[in-house]
Amino acid sequence: MTPETRDERSAVELESPVSYHGDVIVSSYFQVLKSEKWVDALVSANLKTASGGRLCDARFTDAASYWFDLTAGKNLYTNEENNASFRMQAMIGFYCWMTNDMVHRQNDAFSFGVGFTGTYYNFTLSSDFSGFKGYENNGDKPLILRNDLRYEYRKNILSLRYDHGMRDRLYESYSIGYIRCF
Repeated sequence: MTPETRDERSAVELESPVSYHGDVIVSSYFQVLKSEKWVDALVSANLKTASGGRLCDARFTDAASYWFDLTAGKNLYTNEENNASFRMQAMIGFYCWMTNDMVHRQNDAFSFGVGFTGTYYNFTLSSDFSGFKGYENNGDKPLILRNDLRYEYRKNILSLRYDHGMRDRLYESYSIGYIRCF
């Protein structure tokens, strides 16, 4: 954290003098439809606890949240060799979180997303546009465009990711990742 970020967040320290842990998120996923002819559909139910530590450093929030969503996707193209495909997916949902506003103790939002995934041999490119729209108009309408390029070799995956935030999420991020599948 930079001194500017610390001041903006009214945090106490740049680095915590003690160790602390973040919030816990519990998620359940239910496959409600699996069809090559129609669509695949998945419902999720998620809960975030208010268990983060060192709130004075503005790293976590003392606020629980929950969200539900329905994701549907369909393979639009798969070649005969099964080494190339193109898939579209969409998501709609509901997101609710506690606030520190004494008048409105919680904010509710409609969540949404649309994206595609293309595969060619060991490469996968995923892009999606998603966000949510709350009702308080205080930074609760973020949008994000995510792009992730992955290369898989045996049980190893290398990932290059770029996220472009819009409207109420004015941040860009780049990441390089390694994933080992067991």
